[in-house]
Parts: sequence; structure tokens; C-alpha cells
Amino acid sequence: MGILELIGRKKPLLEEDIKDKEKYLQESVSLSSFLVIGGAGSIGQAVVKEIFVRNPKRLHVVDISENNLVELVRDIRSSYGYIRGDFKTFALDCASVEFQAMFCKNRYDYVLNLSALKHVRSEKDPYTLMRMVNVNIVNTVKTLKLASEHGVKKYFCVSTDKAANPVNMMGASKRIMEMFLMKWGEDIPISTARFANVAFSDGSLLHGFDCRMEKRQPIAAPNDVRRYFVTSKEAGQLCLLSTIFGENREIYFPKLSEELNLVTFSSIAERYLISRGYEPYLCSSEEEARKDAELLIESGRWPCCFFPSDTTGEKDFEEFHTADEEVDFDRFRKLGIVKNSFVCNAEMLDKFLNKITEMKHNGEWTKKDILDLFIEMIPNFNHKETGKYLDAKM
Repeated sequence: MGILELIGRKKPLLEEDIKDKEKYLQESVSLSSFLVIGGAGSIGQAVVKEIFVRNPKRLHVVDISENNLVELVRDIRSSYGYIRGDFKTFALDCASVEFQAMFCKNRYDYVLNLSALKHVRSEKDPYTLMRMVNVNIVNTVKTLKLASEHGVKKYFCVSTDKAANPVNMMGASKRIMEMFLMKWGEDIPISTARFANVAFSDGSLLHGFDCRMEKRQPIAAPNDVRRYFVTSKEAGQLCLLSTIFGENREIYFPKLSEELNLVTFSSIAERYLISRGYEPYLCSSEEEARKDAELLIESGRWPCCFFPSDTTGEKDFEEFHTADEEVDFDRFRKLGIVKNSFVCNAEMLDKFLNKITEMKHNGEWTKKDILDLFIEMIPNFNHKETGKYLDAKM
């Protein structure tokens, strides 16, 4: 059973749009130079492959994960071979002086920023939360400034569906990032994309199913959380379409249709286990699942813990745009586009950065300090705090 079947779909989401635009995509990519930041993560690798197969003049990939970059190169060489253009990877932090030096020595037409802290669980403590602010917001501003100063034709930065009416700090950080993008649209053309959960991406719950099976451990999943899912390839295609075709300040997202339905994590877990020859066996507790794992697995049954969600930041439903955003549903078959003409208050954005800088300079801050700052930026931010986090579950 393939990924599409596991997430309840029969065919790729963007097949028709890619076919419609392929000629222009091929021409645009082959004539251009690209820098992909955060290119060794699941979505980043998918974007890199979409660019690579269209033979760019230059494709440079930056990521802090040296090992993932090595695997990306091995994967590309094994699947696609080589291109005439300049393909290189750099194990760099995009906030570092080394990155800045590298950037200044090269010319890029397109900069795509795929780096992000994407887990809701990263808001559980003030220190990881501050790193989320740095990665999702501060580093975006730094790389935007570099791109603007060095004549980059277009800057793309990935967002998330959780930025629309956010209920968690991760979604709110991406919403604030979007505000900075809209402001920088005065200086450099920008576009972004909001999309759903990327099935089996690194660190995701579905990727955890693979890890649990490899280690012969129980599978755990919420049974009341319904989400939209796209594949890594679809995420890569969506990012590339937004990069090449997106007009300034536009946000691309998947249209909701019969091909894109809400699916529960527990139902995917059941289909996943059946596809691998096991009968899902529902345990009454984590303790039972751990204790009986080996015996159950040997008998062809896989221990599962399915439970109602009660952790901080879980949104009751997913949405890709808000009621007050102007949306174009006509330009693509399977994509919608948020048409953003607004420009955020520059003084408010500067105040946000100054307060974050002050907190870091003082070396002391609380989660409430950052939450209060987020609420200043997003007055209707309805943070859903339960006091419970995923790290306290199996």
C-alpha cells in the first residue's frame, strides 16, 4: 500500500497543475540559479529534487544537518544522476557569518527558505520556544535582508496552515513570519505557501510509525484528531509553483476537495499496520502495550494505543485561509491563492524584534513573556494551553 492509499487518496493532488505549467517551469528553472535553505529536511529535499530534475544553472543547498545533506546527495545521484549546472551542498547555519560569506560570493535568482521548527511540542519550554522564534522569524528577516541587498529576483519562505487563526505558538510564529514577509515585499518580491501535514515527513507522527515498526515498539496515535495530508512530493511541487508563479505577497495553498479529505491519525495507523501484514491490537494502556509488545508482534498483532487528544496547541479543525483574506480559486485547478496587499506596521515589527533582542541580551525570559509579545502582534491569537505536551505521551 502506497502513501496515497494510507492517507485515503487515489491520485496525486497537483498532477494536472504541474502538467499545465510544466513547459514554463522547465524553461524558468533551466535559466535560473537557486539557493535552498533548510534543503535537507523532508520538504526541503522534495523541493531540491523538483528543481534538480529541471536542470537549473545553479542549485546550492544549505542545512545544519551534515548527515541529511550527505543522504540528499546520495539519493539524487542514485535516482537522477547529474546536471550541467552547479550543484553543491553546504553544512551551514543560515544565521552564521559563514553563510553570509558564501551568499555574498554567489548570485541567486531565487532563494527558498524551508528551514523551520515545525513541532507544536517545541513550545513546551521557554528556551526551545525562543529558538523557534529565531528560526521561524529572526532568521527569515536576516536572509530576506541578504536577498534584498544582493539582487535576488524572488524570495520564497514556507508557512503552514496553522498560521491561519493560530492556536499554538508554532502557528503564531509562522503568522508573524508572514507579517515580516509582507513588509519585505516592499523591497523584494516574496511568496509563500500554507499546506497540510506532510505524510511521513521526518519527525512526524506517521514517520514515527516507521520508527516504531523498525524497533518493534507499540504505535500510539490520537483517535479524535482529523487532519489533511499531502505527500512530500506534493509539498515540493507546491513550493516550486509558488516560487515561480506566485505574485508578490501571495500565499499558495491546496484547495479542499473530494481528493483532499480529513483523516484521523488512528485510521492511518490501522491501514499502515494492515498493509504490513499485522492486525492492529488496541491496548487499554501504554503499560500494557509496552509489556505485551513482543508476544503480540510474534502472534501477528501490533500493540496500539489510540487516545483522545488533550495536549496544548491542538487545533480542532484545519483551515488554509481566514475569513478576511481575499482568495483566488480560479488560477489553478487544485490550488487556492491568498491575495495579500496589506503591509504590516513597520514600527510594530521593529518593536517585536527589539523586544526579542532585549530578552536574549538579558539572558532571561519566560514562556509568558514570549506569549504576551505574540498576542501584541496577533490580538486575536487564541492560544490553546492545556498544561499537557506530547513529550509526556508515548
